[in-house]
Amino acid sequence: MTALRFGVNYTPRKDWFYSWLEPDFDEIRRDLDAIASLGLDHVRIFPFWPILQPNRTLIRPRALADVRTLVRLAGEAGLDASVDVIQGHMSSYDFVPAWLTSWHATNMFTDAGAVRAQADLARALHDAVADLPNYLGLTLGNEVNQFSGDPHPAPMRASSEDAGNWIRTLLDAVPADGRALRLHAEYDAVWYLDGHPFLPTHAARLGDLTAIHSWIFNGTAQRYGGMAAESVRHGEYLIELARAFATGPGRPVWLQEIGAPLNCLDAAEAPAFCEQAVRHAADSPALWGVTWWCSHDVDRRLADFPELEYSLGLFDADGKAKPIGRAFAAVAEELRRRAVAPAPRREAVVVAVDDADVPVRRADLAPGGAAFTAWMDLARRGRRPAVVTSRTAESADDLAARGVEAVHEPDTTGVSAYSAVSDGSALTTGTT
Repeated sequence: MTALRFGVNYTPRKDWFYSWLEPDFDEIRRDLDAIASLGLDHVRIFPFWPILQPNRTLIRPRALADVRTLVRLAGEAGLDASVDVIQGHMSSYDFVPAWLTSWHATNMFTDAGAVRAQADLARALHDAVADLPNYLGLTLGNEVNQFSGDPHPAPMRASSEDAGNWIRTLLDAVPADGRALRLHAEYDAVWYLDGHPFLPTHAARLGDLTAIHSWIFNGTAQRYGGMAAESVRHGEYLIELARAFATGPGRPVWLQEIGAPLNCLDAAEAPAFCEQAVRHAADSPALWGVTWWCSHDVDRRLADFPELEYSLGLFDADGKAKPIGRAFAAVAEELRRRAVAPAPRREAVVVAVDDADVPVRRADLAPGGAAFTAWMDLARRGRRPAVVTSRTAESADDLAARGVEAVHEPDTTGVSAYSAVSDGSALTTGTT
């Protein structure tokens, strides 16, 4: 049995991600040592796209060297490091190079020159760190799917074919040599939002593993409550949903982002939410690891962030470990040492799909939707449901390969309460 991985999305304590403009590596070293002191084993890092590639044909050697230095320092602290390529969108801000916007406006997903430039950047970042022993892998970007359509205020619209081609082109730019993970990561519109160009099959079939981002401000907490079973089990549900769209049951799933947003929780509830959510996620046989969002609170000297961003860290803005940091460290230590893998899941909720494995109605998968409700109802009764597609459910051999012995067809009269906007605090229940 492979031990679970537990890490954190690294947000520099000093100057947030703006620190990539002029990294203070002494401060960064202190941050990484603090993260390692919690017993965590990896960080995910986010160099900003406009700093790396300010012109379509210019990738800055100094910026690549800074990424290499940070990965090396993580290794000296005993941490592996995963590198994201396209940043992209972070904490409600967009960081997109000038050669894609305003007078030079084009589409990052469909313009051949722009796609080629991003592939060049993916290759250059990988090459800059590939020889470092603690290099864990490369993610194409942080929730880049949010640029592809509504509700983004200035979307670069793409079709599902465009989205798939974009993912494949950038992944193919990185050597598939088994040395490091190659993956991509979307926010949950890929699972929940009808008409969204990025598809569950993209998430679950392209790259070396499936990355999921679990946030309860998407309508889950607003409908059920922040500490409800539906909220603390949201990550677990997404893992099982991702497994349903993989071509086989053995594909690992990385819970790459999960946090305790205080627009949905009281501060006193955050440690318990963390412990319960991580424990439920670890009950899935597919879980590769958990990477908490995030390492450090945003310093309040930085203006105009959504309020919740100032409180998401395992450490406060002064670098002191918070109760949630100690809670994550404790549950990680316990689960990393577990001796027995989770048992197979013998029953599953069925998700209706078409001949291309696209959900007939993605709103059914979202909080409050038919499949979500059926899964949560079973979980509340002490069952351990999986999810399968309707095409899988038609094949006794496919069900047997997944260990599923019974299936449940959901009541399709359910309504969804999903919000594709990160700050979903004002969301009200309704149909999608």
